Amino acid sequence: MRILMLPVILALLLACGCGEQTTAEEGAPAETSQPSAQSHDQLPDLEGKSIVMIVAHRDFRDEELFEPKSIFEKAGAKVTVASSSLDPAKGMLGATVTPDILLADVKATDYDAVVFVGGSGAKEYWDNRTAHMIARQAFENGSVVGAICIAPVILANAGLLDGRKATVWASDAGRLRAQGAEYTGRDVEADGRIITANGPEAAEKFGLAVASALAG
Repeated sequence: MRILMLPVILALLLACGCGEQTTAEEGAPAETSQPSAQSHDQLPDLEGKSIVMIVAHRDFRDEELFEPKSIFEKAGAKVTVASSSLDPAKGMLGATVTPDILLADVKATDYDAVVFVGGSGAKEYWDNRTAHMIARQAFENGSVVGAICIAPVILANAGLLDGRKATVWASDAGRLRAQGAEYTGRDVEADGRIITANGPEAAEKFGLAVASALAG
């Protein structure tokens, strides 16, 4: 019976990761996600703020979209979801969302924050010139730029993390370092207006950090 159950257990373990199942990089700092001291009742006032959240059309990470999105909206911000298709996007855990706008139609200057959602599907944007342009324009415009899970690789490849502290899903730390980033391995890392996070367990902390940066 134990042998028969092994494939089921392995399947469940594989579903828990942000990207593909990998071991943490040797020597990477380990940090357990802790509940944030800032409750949703004490959220900063984001009334009048506009945020675009960019998701992969397939296999975005559900929590990394919906938990920060809920925080932003409860704080009063308007949230737009963008993707490479206007057909319903599907998350790794089965949730769906219908994008409001195509990635190609995103104008970074229209938003106070641009957030790239992770999940294995975020590789779609790692080398996407449009995604890179949006990230760079947002930063140059003074907007907050956020990315979680494997999505910080997008920012690294866009040239935004050179010389900056950042975090990412541990197996992709080398990709950040290759682009000049100082990988910290923390749940959430803020370096000025750039906020990065390492995976779904940090989704709430990530949302709160972006909201705080946006209100600052």
